[in-house]
Amino acid sequence: MATNKLATFGTGCFWCTEAIFSQLKGVIEVLPAYAGGHVKNPAYREVCSGRTGHAEVLRIVYDEDIISFDELLEVFWFSHDPTSLNRQGNDIGEQYKSVIYFHDEDQKQKAVKYKLELDQSNAYEKPIVTEISPLTTFYFAEEDHRNYYRQHPEQAYCYHVIRPKLEKFEKVFVKKLKKIHQNK
Repeated sequence: MATNKLATFGTGCFWCTEAIFSQLKGVIEVLPAYAGGHVKNPAYREVCSGRTGHAEVLRIVYDEDIISFDELLEVFWFSHDPTSLNRQGNDIGEQYKSVIYFHDEDQKQKAVKYKLELDQSNAYEKPIVTEISPLTTFYFAEEDHRNYYRQHPEQAYCYHVIRPKLEKFEKVFVKKLKKIHQNK
């Protein structure tokens, strides 16, 4: 019997990492959302303004019997630059911060431990700035942001930004994939 759990990660633009996390065996659903802000029911344009305090995040529903939170953390750290404060590539602002919103004490401890181990190992040239906070405010993003890459693979941002990240991810995590991505 499936043991479904939730993880909530911010890795910059949610379009990029939604395409990545949705490829993993054991991931049931990946939904773009907004978390951590002070405006109720924000819209995408409001969040993009940087004035709502929200981060673009992913709500990941996963089967713990197939993929662990630790494995999701491995993909989280790999899929973006956790040393870049409020920025991923050309996306700049608090809404693009690196953040792990934990759902329970176990997730918090694992996230803190992983971050500390990465920092101590000098895996990155700069210190990790990823925020680790309890999930408080949370709103699902508008429907047109779901499966964005899958629906718009030839759109310029998808083709030039998301596709290369996805291809790099697929090479490293090939054994953890549901299937190899078809939009190449």
